Amino acid sequence: MRVASRWRSGLAAAAVLGVVALGVATWTSAEVVKVDIATRADVGNGAAFGNAGAYELLTGRIHFAVDPNNARNKAVVDIDKAPRNAAGKVELSADISILKPKDAAKGNGTLLLDVVNRGNRTVLGSFNRAAPNDMGDGLLLKRGFTVVWVGWEFDVPERAGAVRIDVPAAKGVKGRVRATLTPNSTSPSATFTDLVRYKPADAAAATATLSVRDGALGLPSKFKRAEFMLDGNTVSLEGGFQAGRTYELEYDAADPPVAGLGFTAVRDTVAWLKHAADAPVKPQRALGFGSSQSGRFLRTFLYYGFNGDEENRLVFDGVMAHIAGASRLDLNRRWATPTSLGQFDATSFPFADQALRDPVTGVEEGALDNPRAKDFKPKIFYTNTGVEYWGGARSAALIHTTPDGTKDLALPDNERVYFLTGSQHGPTRFPPAPPNLGAQKENPNDYWLAMRSLILAMNDWLTTGKAPPASRYPQLGNGTLVAAGKVAFPALPDVRAPQTLPAGPRAANPLLDKQGGAGAALPYLVPQTDKDGLELAGVRLPDIEVPLATYTGWNYRNEAIGGEDTLYPLLGSYIPFPATAAARAAAKDPRPAIAERYATKQTYLEKVKAAADRLVADRYLLAEDVQPVLDRAGRHYDLLTGGH
Repeated sequence: MRVASRWRSGLAAAAVLGVVALGVATWTSAEVVKVDIATRADVGNGAAFGNAGAYELLTGRIHFAVDPNNARNKAVVDIDKAPRNAAGKVELSADISILKPKDAAKGNGTLLLDVVNRGNRTVLGSFNRAAPNDMGDGLLLKRGFTVVWVGWEFDVPERAGAVRIDVPAAKGVKGRVRATLTPNSTSPSATFTDLVRYKPADAAAATATLSVRDGALGLPSKFKRAEFMLDGNTVSLEGGFQAGRTYELEYDAADPPVAGLGFTAVRDTVAWLKHAADAPVKPQRALGFGSSQSGRFLRTFLYYGFNGDEENRLVFDGVMAHIAGASRLDLNRRWATPTSLGQFDATSFPFADQALRDPVTGVEEGALDNPRAKDFKPKIFYTNTGVEYWGGARSAALIHTTPDGTKDLALPDNERVYFLTGSQHGPTRFPPAPPNLGAQKENPNDYWLAMRSLILAMNDWLTTGKAPPASRYPQLGNGTLVAAGKVAFPALPDVRAPQTLPAGPRAANPLLDKQGGAGAALPYLVPQTDKDGLELAGVRLPDIEVPLATYTGWNYRNEAIGGEDTLYPLLGSYIPFPATAAARAAAKDPRPAIAERYATKQTYLEKVKAAADRLVADRYLLAEDVQPVLDRAGRHYDLLTGGH
């Protein structure tokens, strides 16, 4: 059934200049019933962005009516318990923004859906190298992308600029909620932010529990009920919370939101824009990009089959799931906690896209080769750093190995895998600050230089069929992927290497028999390193290929914040080489000094230029980014050597 939709306009202040009134347009759509646009604003005072010309930003609210009886919606947990309107549909609404060329003919025909991360936009700050409320160097705009943001996460707090969604509750449903917390300081109380939308049914109930353990995998010890008090999701504890220990809270709650409707909001927004005759843009194709939490969103979106809309049409033609590892997102579950970092509880079978037999349960399934998803496969890039191999049981290796971690897989034709060598989850600033959360300085290797080239390669793949750059990732067959205990990381002064860390457990998968083997140990496979501690495989940017430091995808917690026997989530390390042979000898550092590697600064920069040029030739770096690479390399050399 098709429902008439209306476009409403209004005037409001906007972050970018040039707000103008919208005209009224109409269209029909199966799921989108109304779009209210509050502002329409010229970007950058109407400045032209390359051949794409001027851009405008539309912001407003999109309203949906989802048919709970449609086969494509059956996967939404508790949709049968959501209230329905007179037509028998489930209603929800979300914030929406559309950044588009004013002259549609100058666009590149690609809709880039930026899956927001905890309500935050990501692609402008990353691909455009932009500060907040800025367009940076305008890469995406100059290339003609239309960028769209829509809310999907029910627990995003109201705040300026947040992209949010409102979903109905499953009224009358009761149950238990749980969340963990590892504080960085000692305090008499702590707020479990993952439970922000779950009010305790009875804050004084004896059934509430609080436990503590050392590390995510330690043995828990319960507190007596009289030792803690609940005030919403904030807990006051007798004796206080200790820095670096992991606490777990559980209590009874009621009326959970039907959280999985966030998937239908993204799906139906893209379907509306692709197919409604009078939608404000008319893209020829759609590319979904998600980073970290949002990358896990996309992996889950695909697994549950949401890449097919209610009329069985392909939603995303391409997907870039960035720094998600083999994990998925806790969204399509009663009492979901999508805000969680997904540490040690987000990686469930199946891991790889192709159907494989699980040695733990005997089940055969794939993340895309399953009845829900197999007919709606997009072209995919998986991009990961060392963090997703080492930390939090995200087990990135399992997207390209067998489930038992013993053999490499042949990647499907629609898939590419890129390992961003020597990187952490998100690059820190350069130069990095002194150690604070981690035992070492955080890792500043700027992998977005490679990502900028890869998103253009993905668009070429979608638009013309031109094959993207070859996959680059660690593999068992050539020794660049090994068991964690076999990593040849050098013994460096005052640096603790993580070869003895325990493997994490599988998370449950309620769609499979035996909960998908929940609790079974995950294979712990990580990238092998060279004698400098630099990972061998992957897309090696000049900072790695012509190094001045060791860069890792792990960093232990700083002893000042406790829990120093565990890794700090999402951080890598930056450990500079000694400047001179004398400094190396004094520190007993086995790595050759900078002066022993490069006779002069000019010699160093020539090697950096050659490395950058090779990456440009192989399409892992844009030619326009070579000079910024050289500029930073020069500053880096001066920082560590005093310019000598």
